[in-house]
Amino acid sequence: MSNIVYLNGQFMPAAQATIPVLDRGFLFGDGVYEVLPVYSGRPFALAQHLARLQRSLDAIDIANPLSAGQWDEILNQLVTQNCAGQDAAIYLQITRGVMQKRDHVYPHDMQPTLLVMCNAVQFPAQSRDTPGIRVITQEDTRWRDCYIKSLNLLPNVLLKQYAVEHDADETILIRDGLAIEGAASNLFIVKDDVIRTPPQQHNMLGGITREVILDLCQRHKVIAREIEITEDELHDADEIWMTSSTREISPVTVLNQHKVGNGEVGPKWHQVIDLYQAFKQDVMRGGNDAM
Repeated sequence: MSNIVYLNGQFMPAAQATIPVLDRGFLFGDGVYEVLPVYSGRPFALAQHLARLQRSLDAIDIANPLSAGQWDEILNQLVTQNCAGQDAAIYLQITRGVMQKRDHVYPHDMQPTLLVMCNAVQFPAQSRDTPGIRVITQEDTRWRDCYIKSLNLLPNVLLKQYAVEHDADETILIRDGLAIEGAASNLFIVKDDVIRTPPQQHNMLGGITREVILDLCQRHKVIAREIEITEDELHDADEIWMTSSTREISPVTVLNQHKVGNGEVGPKWHQVIDLYQAFKQDVMRGGNDAM
């Protein structure tokens, strides 16, 4: 398949796409990004992803370079050129733009740099035989405004790398005694048949998959609450899940080298993953209207 990207108004081969060294995204990480899953050629929860993108742009004072209709057209063209009808992931990035010289202070009339890529992916085959993942905990070393989907991901990179180097798949971040989220995912736990996830706040990035799960639980009368999770409650959970656009819903069976619950994938995960897969099949692969 092609490897075509969209850069500043043009579709081109990825090998020909270049960005000036004085781009503020390169120099300062001055920009934001989004990742969208694509099922059978259809971007997932596009409106929600674009709304989160707008929140991030507003938070760092960058004007959105495109309208919702333009975003829809460009993303669909990119999917068609790279992976028509397939499962894929879209990565889009907007930086503040290119300066004449390196300077922390920026003028307000800069032209943003826009890059969009799309690559075929294979999403996890989450069935009733899905094995659990292993996670560890670490102190949250990120900045305060984690609700911004910023390009500044060095703490996340190091925390994720720490997990891999300690025979784990993900790191759960602890701040002031509370479990916040993963290095690249959101957190759910189950205790006494109640699903819990930390409430949306400045120190976490609210995921779109997280929103979909909460909506599905509400629709199907599955008890789910947005409530703080202490580190002790995390260790005492019957089930733990990590969620993201490309991870979907990963059940955790080992936390800090100890079993979660009985060490097996739990019944609430089975219930919710069935709802999630049915939603994907009906809305995304079946071509019906979204939620």
